[in-house]
Amino acid sequence: MSAVNAEQAGRRVEEVLDRLAATGDQAVCAAAEELVRVLMDFYGAGLARIVSLLDGPASKSPTDGRLAGLLGDELVAGLLVLHDLHPEDTDTRIARALESVRDLALEVAGFDDTTATLRLRSASGAGCGCPSTGAASQQAVEDALACFAPEVKTVELEPTAAPREPALLQIGAGPRTGPQTGPRTGAAPEPAPAKAP
Repeated sequence: MSAVNAEQAGRRVEEVLDRLAATGDQAVCAAAEELVRVLMDFYGAGLARIVSLLDGPASKSPTDGRLAGLLGDELVAGLLVLHDLHPEDTDTRIARALESVRDLALEVAGFDDTTATLRLRSASGAGCGCPSTGAASQQAVEDALACFAPEVKTVELEPTAAPREPALLQIGAGPRTGPQTGPRTGAAPEPAPAKAP
């Protein structure tokens, strides 16, 4: 890949916009200009974030290093993945995405890279299993994955297993101790007759 010069790239964008303007189609021209603005905003925000992260206190930590702060940021990670520059593998980036939504307490049940399907389950029985909660959880996970691991195309949340009903404890009358009374009269039972020697 040849080095990209900012001035050359700017001239190339202008040439493309001029060619589109020459067609006379104002809708196409407006769409192209909007596309350039959106991309400039996106990359500008990414560069600003990189500068901020590199200048922040976390980047001064000798244990974390500067790259760790960049890789943990959604916007920067998205830019790195978009240009195939992210140094981490898919599993690591999936873990980062789940860490960013850790309040959902989800864990990976499996990832099929041929279908790009990620299966998740609730960690240690967290969550109520309500459909509305499941939909919100899935959307939050998909948003995080779009930044950190956009190669994941489908997210499946395994249904939360219904909690097992506890076994009923049957409480019955235990063995009687002490003097016994008769069932209806309340009188003590007759003593057994003495045996002859």
